[in-house]
Amino acid sequence: MEKQGIKYCLYARKSTESDERQAMSIDSQIKEMTDMADREGLNVIEIKQESHSAKQSGQRPVFFQLIADLREDKFQGILTWAPDRLSRNAGDLGSLVDLMDSNHLVHIRTFGQSFSNTPNEKFLLMILCSQAKLENDNRGVNVKRGIRAKCEMGWRPCMPPIGYYNRAFNGVKDIVEDPERASYIKEMFERVALKQHSGRTIKRWLDEGGFTTRAGKKVTISQIYLMLKNPFYYGTFEYPKKSGTWYEGSHSKLVSEELFNMVQKQLAAPQKSTWGAKEFPFRRFLTCASCGSQIVGEEKFKQRVDGGKNRHVYYHCSRQVDYNCPEPYVNEQRLIETLLGKVDKLNLDSRDAEPGLISAISKFTAMIKTTDKSFNSDTSFHIYAKYVLESGTEFEKTRLIRNISCKLAIHNRNIIDV
Repeated sequence: MEKQGIKYCLYARKSTESDERQAMSIDSQIKEMTDMADREGLNVIEIKQESHSAKQSGQRPVFFQLIADLREDKFQGILTWAPDRLSRNAGDLGSLVDLMDSNHLVHIRTFGQSFSNTPNEKFLLMILCSQAKLENDNRGVNVKRGIRAKCEMGWRPCMPPIGYYNRAFNGVKDIVEDPERASYIKEMFERVALKQHSGRTIKRWLDEGGFTTRAGKKVTISQIYLMLKNPFYYGTFEYPKKSGTWYEGSHSKLVSEELFNMVQKQLAAPQKSTWGAKEFPFRRFLTCASCGSQIVGEEKFKQRVDGGKNRHVYYHCSRQVDYNCPEPYVNEQRLIETLLGKVDKLNLDSRDAEPGLISAISKFTAMIKTTDKSFNSDTSFHIYAKYVLESGTEFEKTRLIRNISCKLAIHNRNIIDV
């Protein structure tokens, strides 16, 4: 088929990846190839363009459509800047060669070469596209080798954590301390290790001091814990992450390894107790009257003179809705005393109540009737509730409270109706 009778599709591609910074822009490719088509009298009936890498097969939607159009004989030729614009992988190259073998693709014209359906020209096309793939593969190997060499020299690739920044001076890149944030990071570690400050306490201190990320945003509690667990601050780093390969950094250390280890002990989660060993009866029963968040429980231990410990349970707003919620902590005993004052107003929906609770109330009622024949069964739930709140186990209190249908909240260390 003569070139003038071939219907061509002009295909222009520019990868968005940094490895093709030297390739011509899409507009430049289209202009150059359009001018060539005018000079040689080539019939270009459509222009297709896309910004996508050609490293992997089947990942380019526009190229995939081009292949489909060639199979349907919408085009018989391709006009493109260079062979590597069409393919940098074996899969897409195979699709082009198959189309040439089946006479659906009869001509490929690039700026400097021409490929027709002949053994020698198809072989040359495969060599050039394979060379492009080889360049990609070698580039990947060289990049990884360069990253390993950089790590072995003590310089971690990618952005350093808060407290450092990358600096380029006279063509030399290194990691230096951030004069605005490094002192905060040092003191943050000291506060956690020596004063046992919590993540919320640290966040409050940082916010009050005007500490922000490099983007000008306040740090979150999760970011604070990630910083406290980052060994980069005492001079080591793992690369890639979770690879188990560690390197000694050449950057300055913001904290000592001893201080870092003290922080890790402070952050270590306590060993989990067996299921049901800890009960916080009011945890899911009450809400915060100020912001509507859930109420959470905490246990504290106070050392006695005789060497033993007293256990105290406190409840407070989880601050899920309002971080600055003003509701104070309240002792569990205070809540029980307040609830006892409302015991006659508590309701139990016997249809939805747990069978174990109904059975416990029945046994309690039967026991009382053996000593008091005039006992009124209508008040059995309220008397049982008072008994459990005053003398019941943690499990009994939890079971009772989670079956109460009333909606109550905490306000100023008191229980109020919602």
